[in-house]
Amino acid sequence: MYYPKAKQTLISLAVASACSAFIPAFAQEQATAPADTATSAPNQAVDTASNPAAQNPTPTSTQTVVVTGLRASLESSLNLKRNAQGFVDGIVAEDIGKFPDTNLAESLQRISGVSIDRSEIGEGSRVTVRGVGPDFNLVLLNGRQMPTSSLGDRNGRAYDFANIASEAISQLQVYKSSRAETPTGGIGATINVVTARPLSRPGMQASIGIKGVHDTSATNLPDDLQHGDKLTPEISGIYSNTSADGRFGIGLSASYQERNLGYNRASVSNGWKGPFRGDENNWGTIAQPGTPGSENITNRPGPTDLYQVPQNLNYNLSGVQRERTNGQVVFQFAPNKSITSTLDYTYSENKIHTRRNDMSAWFNFGPSSSTWTDGPVAAPLVYTEIINPATSDIAMGGADFATRTENKSLGFNTVWRVNSDIRLELDAHHSTAESTPNSPFGSSNTLGTASFSRGTTSVDFSQDFPVLSIQGADFARAPQQVTGSVFENGYMKTEIDQIQTHGSWKMLEASELKFGLGATKVDYRSAFSVQQRDTWGGATSPDDYPAGVFHAETLNKYFDNINGSGNPALFNRFNTFNFDEVRKLAAAASGLPDLYLPKTGWDTDQRTEEKSKSLYLQFNTEWDTRFPVNTSFGVRYEKTDVSSTALVPTATAINWVSQNEFPIVFGEAAFTNLKGKYSHVLPTFDADIQLRSDLKGRFSYGETIGRPRYDQIAGGQILNTLARVEGGTGSQGNPSLEPVKSKNIDLALEWYYDRQSFVSINHFRKHLDNYAGQSQVIAQPFGLHTPVGGAYWNAALANGCATADTTCIRSYILRNFNGQPGVVRGEDDGVGNPTGTITGISTDPIADFRITSFSNQKKARIRGLEFNIQHMFGNSGFGFQANYTYVNSGLKYNNASIGEQFALVGLGDSANLVGIFENDKWSVRAAYNWRDEFLSGTFDGSGPNPNYTEEYGQLDLSVGYNVNKNLTLSFEGINLTDEIQRIHGRNKHQLLFVSQSGPRYMVAARYKF
Repeated sequence: MYYPKAKQTLISLAVASACSAFIPAFAQEQATAPADTATSAPNQAVDTASNPAAQNPTPTSTQTVVVTGLRASLESSLNLKRNAQGFVDGIVAEDIGKFPDTNLAESLQRISGVSIDRSEIGEGSRVTVRGVGPDFNLVLLNGRQMPTSSLGDRNGRAYDFANIASEAISQLQVYKSSRAETPTGGIGATINVVTARPLSRPGMQASIGIKGVHDTSATNLPDDLQHGDKLTPEISGIYSNTSADGRFGIGLSASYQERNLGYNRASVSNGWKGPFRGDENNWGTIAQPGTPGSENITNRPGPTDLYQVPQNLNYNLSGVQRERTNGQVVFQFAPNKSITSTLDYTYSENKIHTRRNDMSAWFNFGPSSSTWTDGPVAAPLVYTEIINPATSDIAMGGADFATRTENKSLGFNTVWRVNSDIRLELDAHHSTAESTPNSPFGSSNTLGTASFSRGTTSVDFSQDFPVLSIQGADFARAPQQVTGSVFENGYMKTEIDQIQTHGSWKMLEASELKFGLGATKVDYRSAFSVQQRDTWGGATSPDDYPAGVFHAETLNKYFDNINGSGNPALFNRFNTFNFDEVRKLAAAASGLPDLYLPKTGWDTDQRTEEKSKSLYLQFNTEWDTRFPVNTSFGVRYEKTDVSSTALVPTATAINWVSQNEFPIVFGEAAFTNLKGKYSHVLPTFDADIQLRSDLKGRFSYGETIGRPRYDQIAGGQILNTLARVEGGTGSQGNPSLEPVKSKNIDLALEWYYDRQSFVSINHFRKHLDNYAGQSQVIAQPFGLHTPVGGAYWNAALANGCATADTTCIRSYILRNFNGQPGVVRGEDDGVGNPTGTITGISTDPIADFRITSFSNQKKARIRGLEFNIQHMFGNSGFGFQANYTYVNSGLKYNNASIGEQFALVGLGDSANLVGIFENDKWSVRAAYNWRDEFLSGTFDGSGPNPNYTEEYGQLDLSVGYNVNKNLTLSFEGINLTDEIQRIHGRNKHQLLFVSQSGPRYMVAARYKF
């Protein structure tokens, strides 16, 4: 807190000591209370900013700043950073209805330490902060925990910023250090999205904006995949007004956006088979020296080198239509200067419709020739599989699916300033995020077709673009026909009910005690079903499909921006088709129309409930020493109960059908439930010192937690269908899994050498514990009885059968106990041994199963540096921002090691450079963002293998012209340098994905009333 300076007395120290002693006892007492509640520091900050009459502002509060342009926005962001308790960065709107970027994630990436993951459509969607991945960053809306939902990751906690339009946003606040008053869940950062409040800007405020969007990627597609107009609309408006006496306020905002786009991708989508050692013989390995085929290998990997071979190669072209609708309504009532109440409702809808055609070739690991890079991790520069005769498939698939994500949040907040020293607040909200299919064909699908005329097939991986060559292709000899198909329906919903109370008590002359309680209930559900027809050799006859339904296309023109796509060796022909037209033909020809639509029910349905209770105490004080010091001591207590339920097939019996095969008999699916709980005490300490009026030092220590992914705590044991003599196997989540816990240290020096300029350097360290890894436990699910060790089994042993001779034991039981409970003898086999089924009965032992689950077993260390500079060149209108973030951890993926590994995903350096110019007429901003190569995954389509997203840099430009004080015209260009995105495996030549999209241009007009 920044109160007027006052000499600290011994009584201040006594109060601080007393509070420190009081905190643990209070936490222990409250742990058993029936109704705790959670508080949110960001929410308190929002309220203070939105109420001019508010007293006793919190350390994270920012005073209301009327911003009218880029320079004012940057100055407000600077003040947010400078005046905050702890380590806080932010971005402030340039004006009402005018945020610096149209996508919030794109704005966040301008902040040091923040990197973004781009979705398939090229937009920023999720954020990584200081090397900590998206699942461990918490997103708040006006201080309230927001639910997450995405069919792209049905089990994750990461928030998708693509759902929120930026027009109604007034601030983004990024809390990088922990405090007792801040909600838990963000190890990398807690990000608070702040929307406008009418009482914070008295009087009538309104603006309306219209924008036309042209995405060049929408035209780089075959006709079968293109959606609608090349120029799509965006319209937005915001309105707020207050009564003359300032007691009532209303705010409205709404936006609607359409965007037609495309992206084209080449990939080894099913991953790379292996890895193999150079001296290994296995299915998929290349010929050993001196054996047939070895003469066709150039620069063969050495005996100890590691290598992999591609399982397939796929080219796919996708046309996408995105519709995004956002809206918010806010009512505020301040009957007097002491009480302010706010009721708000926020809504967003994001609909995405995708059409896709692809061409692929699959490898069967027969005779081959190849050329390799050097070891120790070798990759093929050219890989060729010899196929003769030319009867393999040239696969050409199609897809047509759509999804819809809807977010709703209803919240109420009231603040009571009891007197000049005491402030109390109550906040409650009910919020949901739900993702559903938005197409009769499901949330994802594939309709396979093929021409069975592929001969010897080769792929050149020497450049960025993989070049597929096919010999013998003849679409006339082998007409295209429908093969297999997959129709999937997915569903995800997260629902949050949260109540928070917190307060502050100004003590003595320069101290404050903050306190709060909270309760949060999170209900998560994820379900899916798959309708799959495995007729990959042909579902019906080629005669069932008129030649006119397939449309000839060339491939290379759709990848013209990727190095290598112009190679004349590329097999450049493929056919596109209308998905629904061909689907109807296949359904009619097969006589099985239901198999060409999604199922109406769910195969898997997982549900998790988390109930969390929390309390915190925090003591802030200001010390009037030679160098003024501000300190904050705090502690937060969190207790969470987890209940996970899942719909899984119910196992009813174990049958012994052959020597070492014990298939499990399943009945109807049923819900099973597992429970867990955990609690944590989280201390925090913040301090800053004013070395000079323009020079500040900061230090912070805090402990934070990040909750596990939902698939790691999912209920329900899923048993594998075949058991053995020693028992069976299965898998399940672990609701008792502890959250990841991080001990965080931050240190900074900040020089504010001008009103709009500063330089800073930050050092941070994170010691993370309790990362989840896989482990096995012995369990006896469903109480299944096994014949092994039962009365029949023991009788066989007593009559001379050896324990390991299961053939003897089976034969004895079937011959001597046929017709007894559980024993049914069949005919003898060719060598005279009886066949039949022996079923476990109630007097038999209960079978043991090795259940693979998750346990807390991994640790990690992260350290890094952040460099920031913001400089304005006097009153010239020119200025720039630059930052660089260095992140390092000793825990890295070892490309030369086989098997599952634990390594930090998302860890990589990043940088930003933003140049601006602004005067009373013009506003220009050019922004370049760069992110270094980073590990983005530890599994590919084949198994435990690394995914490295290669370094990426993008240039964006915005230009605005003020026609008058009310009307502004603007132009924006996104990805002006037309960058590609590429992901590789253990070696850069082991391509996983390479994607091309294109620049996006927008022209807009905004009128402010």
